[in-house]
Amino acid sequence: MAEGKKYRGSAAKVDRSKKYSLEEACKLLPETKVAKFDESVDIAVRLGVDPKHADQMVRGAVVLPHGTGKSQRVAVVAKGDKANEARAAGADFVGAEDLVEKIQKENWTDFDSMVATPDMMGLVGRLGRVLGPKGLMPNPKVGTVTADVAKAVRELKAGRVEFRVEKAGIVHARIGKASFGGDKLKENAQVMVETLLRAKPASAKGTYMKSVTLSTTMGPGIRVDTLPLLADYEAK
Repeated sequence: MAEGKKYRGSAAKVDRSKKYSLEEACKLLPETKVAKFDESVDIAVRLGVDPKHADQMVRGAVVLPHGTGKSQRVAVVAKGDKANEARAAGADFVGAEDLVEKIQKENWTDFDSMVATPDMMGLVGRLGRVLGPKGLMPNPKVGTVTADVAKAVRELKAGRVEFRVEKAGIVHARIGKASFGGDKLKENAQVMVETLLRAKPASAKGTYMKSVTLSTTMGPGIRVDTLPLLADYEAK
C-alpha cells in the first residue's frame, strides 16, 4: 500500500529511542509529513494530574505567535452594541434568540468557536446538549464568556487555541502547519508548553510535565526532551 510505504519512509527519519530538543523536533517535523496536503502539526503533552479531581483540572487558552494556520469560524451570541462590536471584529455569525434557535432546531454547529456575553448565558445554557459534546460551549475560564466580545473574536481569528486535559492526563492541541517551518513551529510550541507550565495546579504532585510529543496529522510522533524546556521556563 502506497500510504503505508510513505509512512514507513517518514517514520525512518525519526529515531524512536531518542528524545529530541524542541528545536531539532520542529526542524524535523516538516520532513515527516506524509500527505500531499499541508498537514497540521499537533502537540500532545502528558501531565502528572488526575482530571477526575476538580483541583487538578488544567484548561485554558493561548494565542500562538504564528496562529494555527486554520481560519476560525466564530459565532457570537450577543445583542445591540455588543453584536455590532462582534461583527466589526470579524465574527462569522452573530445573533441572539435566532442563532440559539437555529442551533437547537437544526443541530447546526458550522463554526469552530462560540463567544457569548454574560447576559446571554441563560439563553446559551439551553445548547449544552448540542455544543457540550463538541467542546463548543462558551466558558468564562477560557475567555469565551465575556463582555469584550471584540477582543475574544480577534484573538480567536488570530490563532487562539483552547486546551483541556483529557481523562488520561493528556493535553492535545494544534500548533500550526507543516509549511510553517521549524522556527515558527518552535515558537508556537514553546508558548504552548510555557502556558501549560504556568497552568500547573497547586495540588499536582510529582513530575508535572511527563512527556511532550510532536507530530504532523499523518506522520510519526517525535518525542521531545522536557528537561531543557523546564530549565528554560524556570530561568525566566
